[in-house]
Amino acid sequence: MIMKLLAPNHPLLQTKIESFNFNNPPEDPIEIAEKLKHTLTENKAAGLAANQIGLPYRVFAINTDPMLICFNPKITYYSEEKSVMEEGCLTFPLLYVRIVRPKTIRVRFFNELGEPQTLSFQGDTARVFQHELDHLNGVVYLDRASKIHLEKAKHKTKMIRRKLKKQDKIMKSLQEA
Repeated sequence: MIMKLLAPNHPLLQTKIESFNFNNPPEDPIEIAEKLKHTLTENKAAGLAANQIGLPYRVFAINTDPMLICFNPKITYYSEEKSVMEEGCLTFPLLYVRIVRPKTIRVRFFNELGEPQTLSFQGDTARVFQHELDHLNGVVYLDRASKIHLEKAKHKTKMIRRKLKKQDKIMKSLQEA
């Protein structure tokens, strides 16, 4: 089942999500995982947190091979070495902002079967894990951006949207001709 993304100002996106209770699950964790997988695949994204699609559960999916489903994720180690990369987010389409994050992390989480996992990530996967964990903590990537990077990104997005609008008008006029 493909779920609809919440609007950027939805209160669930600013809420720290409580731990998922496998002993008394509010919803079948396998069904939650399927919703995340299908929605993530449909949107062709790197990651997706449950609260982005209106599910108040502490879980996210990362588009790796195979796809990772992370219930109650925690970061147990952050490297001192950092990297700066542009990040985007399904919640804020076309808005790419330079964000500084630790390059390597060690993590713990439970898969959809309730089995504990301990892994280390670096590079893009480490970045996506941190980005999605932020969502579950009520933090969006824009909160981590410097003011100057955020303003540059917003300006760039504004220009892209203008261009797209112009292209839409041209396409419509060609179709009407």
